[in-house]
Amino acid sequence: MAKKESDVGGGRAQAVHRVLKRAILDQALSPGSKLPEDSIGERLGVSRTLVREALVRLSQEGLVELRPNKGAMVSRPTLEEGRNLFLTRMALERLVVETLSGKLTSEQIDVLSTHISLEEAAKKERAPSIRLAGEFHTLLAQMTNNTSLIRYVNELVARSSLILALYGRPHSSECAVSEHRDLLDNLIAGKTDEATTLMGHHLESVTTRALLPTDGDRNIKEVLSAYAAAEGLA
Repeated sequence: MAKKESDVGGGRAQAVHRVLKRAILDQALSPGSKLPEDSIGERLGVSRTLVREALVRLSQEGLVELRPNKGAMVSRPTLEEGRNLFLTRMALERLVVETLSGKLTSEQIDVLSTHISLEEAAKKERAPSIRLAGEFHTLLAQMTNNTSLIRYVNELVARSSLILALYGRPHSSECAVSEHRDLLDNLIAGKTDEATTLMGHHLESVTTRALLPTDGDRNIKEVLSAYAAAEGLA
């Protein structure tokens, strides 16, 4: 029976993963938040088996900690881990810039320009602005067509949201968006050195540009309600 549910529920397992990941990246579930399988399964209308599959995948992405006999929780990285993470991001995203500089297609430019417009529209909304800012970096990585680079940048960008939630300070979304626009302009013009320098400066500043969540103790069922509706879950 369990095997049948897993086979049939593959799409639902993916949806559970997306719901939890989106809630973490939006900082609706803050670092250290407990992730009880029974409560999540009840709210999303799925079995604990599917919830567990999603939690295991999130742990592989560095967003969730699975603690023996204590259940799962949103990862709570240390400040030192945060410093190391951003050092690694700088190196990898420098490679992204070098790969894309002067080589963006018109379609890719349109995609990035549209995304920046979305960032500008959401700059006064905390959670969407932080998520969209991260997605800009993952979009750039995807455009390199380098599978390893895409994977590592995606994981580091996602984990960055946890660092920002723990250690970040108030920021100006408008400032971050303007840097994305400048970065795109330099990439289009093939100004590799300028783009690389701007990316480095941008990432050095990122940790000061996130608002700390103030509702980390909210009931998990309440937190997941909007995300569940978006995925068509119960």
